[in-house]
This record gives sequence, structure tokens and C-alpha cells, in this order.
Amino acid sequence: MRIATWNVNSVKPRLPRLLPWLDQRRPDVVCLQELKLTEFAFDNLIGPDLTERGYEFAAYGQSQWNGVAIVSRVGLDNVERGFSGMPGFPEPEARAISADCGGIRIHSLYVPNGREPDSDHYRYKLDWLAALRDVVAAGPSDVTLCGDMNIAPTDADVFDPAAYVGHTHVTEPERAALAGFGQIGLRDVVRDHWPTARMFSYWDYRAGMFHQDLGMRIDLILASQPVEARVRAAWIDREARKGKAPSDHAPVIIDLDSAPDGDIGPVVPPPSAPRPTRGRPVRLPQAK
Repeated sequence: MRIATWNVNSVKPRLPRLLPWLDQRRPDVVCLQELKLTEFAFDNLIGPDLTERGYEFAAYGQSQWNGVAIVSRVGLDNVERGFSGMPGFPEPEARAISADCGGIRIHSLYVPNGREPDSDHYRYKLDWLAALRDVVAAGPSDVTLCGDMNIAPTDADVFDPAAYVGHTHVTEPERAALAGFGQIGLRDVVRDHWPTARMFSYWDYRAGMFHQDLGMRIDLILASQPVEARVRAAWIDREARKGKAPSDHAPVIIDLDSAPDGDIGPVVPPPSAPRPTRGRPVRLPQAK
């Protein structure tokens, strides 16, 4: 079974890329984030194309913002939009959906960004993750969390830790909140499979960040032990970030039980050569 997660950064402009990607990679389950569509609009836009390809789907959407979906051809049962105790900002947002697919409880997640350290949105992010952790800890045992976590787990998951000082995604409380899922038995599948590899899943659109491979790894698949034991390949599909009108995120893919394309490496295709560290440090495009 192939499971993928992809923050498409708006389904509508990404449709010419999403459908061919489904045909090329043939995932059995796809978790999508940042739909920027209501459920009704998602159904109207892409529903017939998914059905034609043998997929069921469930979405939890908002107009213009957020939105998550699960697309599956191995079953889609017990769908839940949001989760018990999920906080809002101030109202609940369309950031989580879960369902049983092929015997695994799969969550598609778009974790709040946090905006600025110690802001109200940052505290909301930590509360949101704490509530999710409680839900996952209650079971079932076969579970995966798939999505844009908006946290780089370690310094190895950003191109230059110095560039991110003072920004969200890398602060100690955020990383501790993410590590909390490890404390209840979930593993970072791609990192476990490639413990020393340079690999990113997100590159800012600005300043040529993608072509210089100045990115972050914030799109993750966290899996419980029974699921991780079935992993035969785990990789980031960098090809989907290339070309015309891409998302700023690349899909993350794991193969369970068999690896149709082989154990093909942490990033497909290989990343661009890392930027030399000599000279002035790189500043993030959003840095003041």
C-alpha cells in the first residue's frame, strides 16, 4: 500500500499537476492539505476525476483558507472531521480529517503555522498539537499522521539553523510538542529510513530557494510501530515541486509491504547541489 501526503497550496490551480501525479505515482491513499476550498467546491472540482480513478474521498474545507482531505482506493470508513478537544482560533478550523483506510487510522493534518513565537497563534499551535496527541494516544494502534506539521523536527531538517533563529517552526516548544508523538510510540518514518540524508519537503517560492535547495522538512508521516514495521520505501517526490505552477511543498510517500519502484532513495529526483556555506549567511525571504 502506498500512502502519500501533499500540501498542494490550493487545489484549483494545482489540478493540472495533481491529476497527472495521481496517474504517475498511483498512491492508494493521499492526504491533501491547504485545499482552500469548501467541501462542496472540492467535490465539484475534482470529485468526478477521483471517482473515475477508483478513489473515494472525504474533505473538510473552508473557503479561501486551510482545508484537508483524504483520498483512498483501499476503503474510507469512520470519517471524522476535526478531532475531540480540537481548539479553534477562535472557532475550529478545517485542519484535520481522519478515516480508516486499508486497516490503518489515517489522519490528514494541516498544523497551525504559529506565525511568530509567543504570539496567540503560536500558543494555539501548541494547544492544538497537545489535543491531537491525547486523541492519538487513545488508539487505535495502527495509525499514521500525515501532513504539513509546520515544524522541522531537528536542525538537520533545515538548510541552515542560523537562518531560522527567531522564527517559528524550529523553536524548542514546537519541537517538544512534535516529539510528544514519539513518546506515545509514533516514529518519523522518512527520517528513520534515511537517518543522515539531506532532504527537504518545502521551499519558499521566493529568492530561488528551490533551485538552491534551501528548504525545510516540515511535511511528515508519523507512524505507529505496527505500520512502520511494514515500510519498504520512504521518500520525498521532489519532481512534483519542479516545473510550471507547482506547490511550494513536495509530496512525501511511503510504501508498505512492497516497494513498486524499489527503495529508490530519500529524494526523487536527487536534490540540487547544496549552496556553499562560505560568505554571508542566507537570510530567509520573510526575514525583517
